[in-house]
Amino acid sequence: MNKTVRIIGVAMTSALMMLASASNAYAAIPGIGKDKYGTPTLAPMLENTTPAVVSISVEGTQKISQRVPDLFRYFYGPNSPREQVQEQPFTGLGSGVIIDADEGYIVTNAHVVNNADEITVSLSDGRELDAKKIGEDKDTDIALLRVKAEDLVDIELADSDELRVGDFVVAIGNPFGIGQTVTSGIVSALGRSSSIGINALENYIQTDAAINRGNSGGALVNLRGELVGINTAIVAPTGGNVGIGFAIPSNMMKSLVDQLVQYGEVRRGLLGISGGNVDSGLAEAMELDVNKGAYVGQVAPDSAAQKGGLEAGDVIVEVNGRPISSFNELRAKIGTLGAGAEVELGIIREGKKRTVSVVLDDSSESNVAAQDIHPALQGATFADGETVGGDDGIEVTALEARSYADRLGLEEGDVIVGVNRTRVTTVSELRRAIEDREGVIALNVRRGKAAIYLVIR
Repeated sequence: MNKTVRIIGVAMTSALMMLASASNAYAAIPGIGKDKYGTPTLAPMLENTTPAVVSISVEGTQKISQRVPDLFRYFYGPNSPREQVQEQPFTGLGSGVIIDADEGYIVTNAHVVNNADEITVSLSDGRELDAKKIGEDKDTDIALLRVKAEDLVDIELADSDELRVGDFVVAIGNPFGIGQTVTSGIVSALGRSSSIGINALENYIQTDAAINRGNSGGALVNLRGELVGINTAIVAPTGGNVGIGFAIPSNMMKSLVDQLVQYGEVRRGLLGISGGNVDSGLAEAMELDVNKGAYVGQVAPDSAAQKGGLEAGDVIVEVNGRPISSFNELRAKIGTLGAGAEVELGIIREGKKRTVSVVLDDSSESNVAAQDIHPALQGATFADGETVGGDDGIEVTALEARSYADRLGLEEGDVIVGVNRTRVTTVSELRRAIEDREGVIALNVRRGKAAIYLVIR
């Protein structure tokens, strides 16, 4: 009997020691604390992180096409419209993440604020703020908003390239509009792309942390409370969470946001190659030592790739020192880096690894739709002075006849150099100067050798 008691006592002591050891091990992980009973908890990390995650509600109108019944077309004749377009009001919900408290910048998904006329941001402290959309990139589903408020809390960004499959992550958002919700899981996969078919450019973090409708635009954070991704989509055959969610990596998001802040749009980089994924079959046929990467099938003449020294038959395995696993991942990384960015590519050529440096071309015109800056400028298209060969203003590169901008008095070729006597040299500066003004706005415009003022009331 005494022997049995001693055995049970030893077993209980061992169990307690193991529990204490596990508790200490958890406590050693940054972001994990202990509650009053000594149990590991994520509460301290979340108390610092959740104020940076906001709820977003939108209102707007969308155009709905309806087929005109044949009976109506019988009365109005065969040349009457086959479809009727109507505008219908809509509302929507989503999430967002404050990434710059001083400037009031909030990142969300483009589909959350698409066609929105009014955007309202609800903070964790109960405040509701009107938000303005600075810009968006629909190909990656990223949008940048701005609010004006004091005492905002932003989130620290992590290096998403450091993520590994199996890392613990936490998703924070506003699912189904029920209020801020936290779920946890792990990184299930990295570099998910076109097989999903959600957006044009995809390089997703896959996670099993529960993500549902309304989580779009919310935060995916590591156990230190740092932002590793922006939650954007789920695979949900039944309409709910099935443990497969996707987030846009924070590094990819930051590159896009930096361009939206500076230019008001994304100036997508262009490498100038075509090719495909490296698989076991291609690796065997080409006698390659790798079975992942991007195979270069063709290099466009006078492209960034040709100028940088890439050749058909090369296999790209790294971008800026980070490994890639597919051509689609390469496409997403290059497409979200800005035009003019210098990129180091790790390649394999004839069985030997080497590095080439390329400067990305611009995949599109670097012009900004002016109505995104102010409604009175609708119909004009702007470009930075750097784009048009100088650095001293914003040029009107195109102008629609009888548009608001035309009626204001702008002309193609005009260069805007100031707003209410505040000097501006880029589209980003022009946007900020106009946002900060209330009431009458005076544009200082240089037209040839003449200086004129155009007034927006």
